[in-house]
Amino acid sequence: MEVEVKLRLPDAATHATVASILSPYHVKTHLQENIFFDGANGELTSQRAVLRLRFYDGDARCVVSLKAKAVIRDGVSRVEEDEEDLDPWVGRACVSDPRRIGEVENRVLRRVREEFGIGDGGFVCFGGFKNVRNVYEWKGVKLELDETVFGFGTCYEIECESGEPEKVKKLIEELLNENGIQFSYSQESKFAIFRSGRIP
Repeated sequence: MEVEVKLRLPDAATHATVASILSPYHVKTHLQENIFFDGANGELTSQRAVLRLRFYDGDARCVVSLKAKAVIRDGVSRVEEDEEDLDPWVGRACVSDPRRIGEVENRVLRRVREEFGIGDGGFVCFGGFKNVRNVYEWKGVKLELDETVFGFGTCYEIECESGEPEKVKKLIEELLNENGIQFSYSQESKFAIFRSGRIP
């Protein structure tokens, strides 16, 4: 189970302010490309599951993820997640021809094929979005400041994975409130926003 605090920032200016405040704690920046797949008959989405390939910094790394039964409440996201690295060139081949997913030897992809009963229609790709993720080591936690670019707009968010989400959420809220930074609790995942075609 992946548990994350997710706080939405209202605009680019607020995002830049937060980045400036956190700059002494900056560790790295990732350029991420997220591409999503389903069975041709909606076998995954009909069961509240998501199959994603995430490419890091071009083709430096690729991770295949299966996420299921996501719930976001009061800025805390809980989702079942299973992931494994995949050769980036194999990942790109799957994007170009989603039918290849049915042939790739990978634990997560094998699980998807077996558990979700992908039929003769195979897999389809329905696109995705890009994300610039700045990572900070701050007060013993890893904060991720995201600028997510969809085809219909951009959203900004602070995320932090933690086994103590309420404690971490309070820490982040204190930082934002002390600096007069507006925020709200995220109500939807990035995938849900992508599928809705609108910025909340």
